Amino acid sequence: MRNMKTVICPGSFDPVTNGHLDIIRRSSKLFDKVIVVVMKNPSKTNFCFSPEERAELISRCIADFDNVEVDIYEGLLADYAKMKNAVAVVNGLRAVSDFEYEFQQAQMNKKLNENLETVFINTRVENLYLSSSAVKQICELGGDISDFVPETICKDIVERIKRGVSK
Repeated sequence: MRNMKTVICPGSFDPVTNGHLDIIRRSSKLFDKVIVVVMKNPSKTNFCFSPEERAELISRCIADFDNVEVDIYEGLLADYAKMKNAVAVVNGLRAVSDFEYEFQQAQMNKKLNENLETVFINTRVENLYLSSSAVKQICELGGDISDFVPETICKDIVERIKRGVSK
């Protein structure tokens, strides 16, 4: 029996977008097990959804993915990967600016956990411009976000952002 290859797709996912789901879906076809982990990002403070709410929204979106699970973690990603016996972190890349940041993170994670690799998956062209921040801003200004987020959670996102509730 071969070793099962577990990877982690980390992010803040506030909210999860179609771009995130595309990377998760494609990862699930490449690896045996994918853990989508809602991470605490110290540089981001203005969240619309609590970590538990974000995990629940993601869970609803991946209900039909057999080899994907969702978790929440507040520590170092390198430590989480060790705990879960993950072989790699999977990150989606939209632009060169994403690569610069993610490359630095990958190098730090490798220093903290020498067995941890990082796999970059290029985003599809239709998601190049897509970010959680852009989705929130469009929604706050009354725009239609239905093309940018999964249908299963679109109403939840719109209701939260229109209420202006921060968690």
